[in-house]
Amino acid sequence: MSENKKEKNRNQEERTEEKQERQDKQVEEYGQLTLEDGEAKIHLLNIIGEIEGHECLPSNSKTTKYEHVIPQLAALEDSKTIQGLLVLINTVGGDVESGLAIAEMISSLSKPTVSLVLGGSHSIGVPLAVSTDYSFIVPTGTMMIHPVRMTGLIIGVAQTFDYFQKIQDRIAGFITSHSGISEERLLKLMLETGQLTKDVGSVLVGKQAVEEGVINEVGGIKDAFGKLRELIEQGLS
Repeated sequence: MSENKKEKNRNQEERTEEKQERQDKQVEEYGQLTLEDGEAKIHLLNIIGEIEGHECLPSNSKTTKYEHVIPQLAALEDSKTIQGLLVLINTVGGDVESGLAIAEMISSLSKPTVSLVLGGSHSIGVPLAVSTDYSFIVPTGTMMIHPVRMTGLIIGVAQTFDYFQKIQDRIAGFITSHSGISEERLLKLMLETGQLTKDVGSVLVGKQAVEEGVINEVGGIKDAFGKLRELIEQGLS
């Protein structure tokens, strides 16, 4: 083998290693990865743990930081090579304003988007799950729907209640405009008193979320990838 060819092979190996290192770092720091599916590139966004807002959560908590996600979504929209977004969700909820901001960003992308609810998509995770063009939930996946709340159940003054009501209206409006559930039914699920101990709200498991019109279909990772490829092909045709 000639020296030029050996040098070329070494350079190729170095580029491959550097690419793998960048991918590993991206997954480790941001829970995100860009996958090459033949000619199509699919960006993977992993929303896990608690949605972190303007205040930092303890270092031992699994979090999704909105200051990481928002720029990545902006870069995805601007990218000429990435053609679709797959959102994997397993979250207990978290900061309402930050979660809703991420959901609005996802829903406004011009590229095809698909979400898959894995372990759970609770609280502000519900708008995140329905923000995509199409949504899936695994058979054992859960979604907790409840009113906006702070730690504890005490509301000190009328203005605080009014503020909470406005936030709740925003969330309910987003969910109903991006899914098949009616506002009347959604509010009924939010205020249900027979399901959650010491609290109000409802838990939907797998097929129930589809039957209520919140999620499009029960399925797994294979189904999510298949639907996203289908949407990408439709956009290219």
